[in-house]
Amino acid sequence: MDGIRLQKFLAEAGIGSRRKCEQYILDGRVKVNNETVTGLGVKVYENDIVEFDGKIVKANARKVYIILNKPEGYITTVRDQFGRKSVLDLVKDVKERIYPVGRLDYNTSGLLLLTNDGDFAYRLTHPSGEVEKTYIAEVRGVPSDKVKAMFEQGMVIDGYKTAPASFKILRKGKSTSLVEIRIHEGRNRQVRKMCEKAGHPVIRLKRTAIGKLKLGSLPEGHWRYLTKSELEKIV
Repeated sequence: MDGIRLQKFLAEAGIGSRRKCEQYILDGRVKVNNETVTGLGVKVYENDIVEFDGKIVKANARKVYIILNKPEGYITTVRDQFGRKSVLDLVKDVKERIYPVGRLDYNTSGLLLLTNDGDFAYRLTHPSGEVEKTYIAEVRGVPSDKVKAMFEQGMVIDGYKTAPASFKILRKGKSTSLVEIRIHEGRNRQVRKMCEKAGHPVIRLKRTAIGKLKLGSLPEGHWRYLTKSELEKIV
């Protein structure tokens, strides 16, 4: 093969997204021909031996794209110091080494993509892609028009101002409401923090769509491969 950057090789082999693989390199977890690499400019070639955490990495021939309806109570990282269940425990009989595209909080359910295609993951998670994510949230109280304006204009949380988001009330109750929120960003616990800032803490949160790809009727805890037409909706 022609030489390709080490982080891209790792991403294409299913080790993680390209950004994640860059971090693995910087952390000294990658070797090329038995030498630890800590710089991002290294290229690898056909006969090079690449190792990650002491295990040889081989390029994937088949790209895998999976949609999962994540239940609450599962993490979206491969490792967890507290021994909690991972979404990878739900995806059985997949030979390829896959990983989640982005993340969903431990207590958030809904649409999660998994893949071994680093470029695919990069396009969906990089801020420049501005891929829209749709969430349905049960929140405390009944939001006013002022709250809607806060989401649409952006608000300051954790020292940064969020990008404009869509906010729509789907159902009003006596003490809770059901709302639809659409964002282009994917910062840690962003939707929950925005609702908290607006004075309407989240009770339950579910992601229902990424771009034009909708979760649909896929049962909670189940997964399937994406179809070609579904892939075309989000790439």
